[in-house]
Amino acid sequence: MRKLKNNELGRITVDEFKTVKKTPIIVILDNIRSLNNIGSVFRTSDAFLIEKIYLCGICATPPNKEIHKTALGATESVAWEYVEDTLTLVENLKAENIKVLAIEQAENSTKLDTFYPKKGEKYAIVMGNEVKGVQQEVVNASHLCLEIPQLGTKHSLNISVTTGVVIWDLFQKMQ
Repeated sequence: MRKLKNNELGRITVDEFKTVKKTPIIVILDNIRSLNNIGSVFRTSDAFLIEKIYLCGICATPPNKEIHKTALGATESVAWEYVEDTLTLVENLKAENIKVLAIEQAENSTKLDTFYPKKGEKYAIVMGNEVKGVQQEVVNASHLCLEIPQLGTKHSLNISVTTGVVIWDLFQKMQ
């Protein structure tokens, strides 16, 4: 088996990315402090043709060399916008009939492996701060809380890992 070279992967260009049909998922970053985590979310969002990323609260925004270090150019392909208040954004998206899913450990949360997105629906996933998680008021305003089942001793996964797991799960279920 031979590893493929980058020019053999058949990837689309940034201009093509902007015109292709997107996966009906929006990512909301709620007060993410790590620039590397933000960059990683951009890169994952590029890989799965995510519609848009919203950077909220204390999130840094491109252009930024620390974000670029992990995004590797994905800030040029994936649409993004800064919105100061996550709760206001969530309420606005709900008014557009977008289903908002807080990714959080919460009472009566739905395990990710048992959640199946409905065909024709658009979803926004809210990823929370590395220490405090998704703001409680945002959890309250969300349609549903999704939780990744975990069996080990740690309380949570890194936000960039969590985003990758959730996007991959939803993406493959939508196909």
